[in-house]
Amino acid sequence: MTVEEKIGQMIQPDLVELTADDVRTYHLGSALNGAGRWPGGDRRAGAQSWADTVGAFWEAAQEGYRDRPFTIPFMWASDAVHGHNNVHGATVFPHNIGLGAAADPDLIRRIGAATAREIAATGMDWTFAPTVATPRDLRWGRCYEGYSEDPEIVHVYARAMVEGLQGDAEGLRTDSRVISCVKHWVGDGGTFGGEDRGIARCDEDLLRNIHAMGFFSGIEAGSQSVMVSYSGWESDDRIEKRAHGSRYLITDVLKGALGFDGIVVGDWDAHPYVEGCTQGDAGNVIKAGVDVLMISTREKWQEIYRTALERVNSGDIPMSRIDDAVARVLRVKMRAGLWDKPRPQDRSLAGRDEVLGAPEHRELARESVRKSLVLLKHENDVLPLARTVKVLVTGSAADAIGKQTGGFTVTWQGDDVDLGDFPGGATLAGAISSVVGADHCTVDPGLEHADPSEHDVVVVAMGEDAYAEMLGTVSPWHTIGYSDMKASYARDLDILRRLRSSGATVVTVLFSGRPLYVTEEINLSDAFVAAWLPGPDARGITDLLFLAADGGRTYDFQGRLSFSWPRGRRSTAANRVPRHIPDYKVPPGEQEPVGRHAPLFPYGYGLTLHGPGGAVPSPLPLDEDDDVPQAPLFTADVLPVGPGDAAYPFEVSAARNGPQPISSESRHETVFVATEPVSLPDGTTGLSLTFKGIRTFVYAQAGGGRPVDLRDLVARGGELSFDVRVVEPPTEKFHLTCHNDCPRQPALDISDRLHALPVGKWTRVAVPLAELERAGVDFAHVDVPFLMWTEGKARLDIGGIQLAVATGGREQA
Repeated sequence: MTVEEKIGQMIQPDLVELTADDVRTYHLGSALNGAGRWPGGDRRAGAQSWADTVGAFWEAAQEGYRDRPFTIPFMWASDAVHGHNNVHGATVFPHNIGLGAAADPDLIRRIGAATAREIAATGMDWTFAPTVATPRDLRWGRCYEGYSEDPEIVHVYARAMVEGLQGDAEGLRTDSRVISCVKHWVGDGGTFGGEDRGIARCDEDLLRNIHAMGFFSGIEAGSQSVMVSYSGWESDDRIEKRAHGSRYLITDVLKGALGFDGIVVGDWDAHPYVEGCTQGDAGNVIKAGVDVLMISTREKWQEIYRTALERVNSGDIPMSRIDDAVARVLRVKMRAGLWDKPRPQDRSLAGRDEVLGAPEHRELARESVRKSLVLLKHENDVLPLARTVKVLVTGSAADAIGKQTGGFTVTWQGDDVDLGDFPGGATLAGAISSVVGADHCTVDPGLEHADPSEHDVVVVAMGEDAYAEMLGTVSPWHTIGYSDMKASYARDLDILRRLRSSGATVVTVLFSGRPLYVTEEINLSDAFVAAWLPGPDARGITDLLFLAADGGRTYDFQGRLSFSWPRGRRSTAANRVPRHIPDYKVPPGEQEPVGRHAPLFPYGYGLTLHGPGGAVPSPLPLDEDDDVPQAPLFTADVLPVGPGDAAYPFEVSAARNGPQPISSESRHETVFVATEPVSLPDGTTGLSLTFKGIRTFVYAQAGGGRPVDLRDLVARGGELSFDVRVVEPPTEKFHLTCHNDCPRQPALDISDRLHALPVGKWTRVAVPLAELERAGVDFAHVDVPFLMWTEGKARLDIGGIQLAVATGGREQA
């Protein structure tokens, strides 16, 4: 192979940043579709459309070698992390945190095999699953991707999922299995403070025995790829700032000590985090031992290709390192039988829509939900419910499918889904209605109209809004109190208080990507169920809430906590002491699980309908934590924001790219946004913003993350005002908000207002804070007083931003 052909095997672009001609020209070895990417942008693309799309790139790769005495097959990868979750009609299983509570390795193996069949139906070869992190801080936005806080479950499950996805060596060569990927190497679940893409601070013994256990079993089971973590690791005697740049972790440990001979793949655009690398230069990542680079934009992957070629030709990157990477890629392709398989669209399962969401797969998903639910409280024999009762279903999650499915579902954040995305799916309200009949089911999410006294039982569904990774991480200055996080969550607590006052019988179901402090909510309920993120079909929940339809044996709860349940709002990192580590010492950043941080419900806890299972329940009612966070009340008339105000430095972040500071004194450009100083008519300095069509956030973040309570300013008629000059109007929705990042707050679409402004002319606009409040913004804890974001293109200049009492004479936006 030529050096150009070799480097092509190491480059993995995204679907929307790739053409068939690129594959031919650069001899690319693989591609992926990130979340929210579909053939032709068609969200409803079926199996045949996917297989045809993948097949077109496969054919282009073959054509690229038409003048060579050999060919190298193309390989397609996808983030199928809880089922084939990016594809319309596919079976979506519970997220890993729920599966961990099922404590059933055979279930995991069957889920892996079903997922592999559905991936094969779309013509793909490779999935970036399973995630084998061991999350140790509940604030981490990826907590739900982990099976457990304790490696004993992770170790067993990693093996089972790899076996399910790949089968044995012969099974992998068939066209009903796919290549697996254990991720993220290593320590991503142990970052200090739960910081996404942060640093794990522990000695190497704990890195090995807590955070690497899933890799040991997954690799032993034959996993053919390992994805490296964004995070870093430091101990008393070693600092590895970023795993992607760590020759020690990748080459010495993973490839050397563990003997892993498959592909080491980088995470999405992780290379710029490594010292000495840039958006267009991943040389130090390659030298550290990463074999395949996952890169987002067309400009970026082409520049990385050229830079890598230059570095090899100059001798900076040894040819032996390139040969090692390419040998691993070819080895995995050979083990997967890719030279022997026909075009993706001609394989036995390809294009078969009946495989996506096959009845047996959906029944498996329903079984998974039943086995994952954990009954935390059960009084007065309220469960199971008769199918003849009159039910009121209320709460923010009553009829909200996104709260059931969570992030990495159809799109990256999973926050824009509806029932149309899930054929055959059902919200909890819909599932209950199908059990008792529409005449016996009232749905009133806000408890605004229904009378609880007219119903036999009230089911309160509450839960976190969908989020993924960065945008789901709880900031260090916040707590994990559910009702503290958002105003909409607090309304669920208010509903429970009102129901208790009315004397209603209450069954509460919590959808969440992590255990949360919900002690008062539990005390206000007769029964309380932790449902995690079960997926789009709530019938697995009603299987447990109601008597069997035929009068036969009713399903019982069998889920057991794979995470300790927090006693207090600030018990964010109090984990079970691992039984396999002698003389275990709690590492920095974690909390010893005793005293005020002793779990409210310990690891392994879970009730059955007939009594406790796994542990003795805590005495009821539960003691509540009165340490409610309070931000200082802002009472002045004006809060200046900038740009240029030292108290609120500006930052920019984009899809799968972490925050980057931007200056009001110099130009800053990335592949997703460009910013530079601009002068306003009054002589002050603002920012010129050019959004490039990638989901991008520009915001002012309080220095030190100190929030303020702006509710008094809202009550006094305050407004968010700023000067703006529209140069190029937005091509997509353009959002404005204030928030406290716990996780992301609602926003107001102001695209129509920007389109109405005169192009090229400075205009002072103002948005009443009350309007943002009506959109759902919580002003009790604001640390980001100004944020704009869009997924489209736009160019505008802004400045003079402030939150202030309205003075009149302004042009309303």
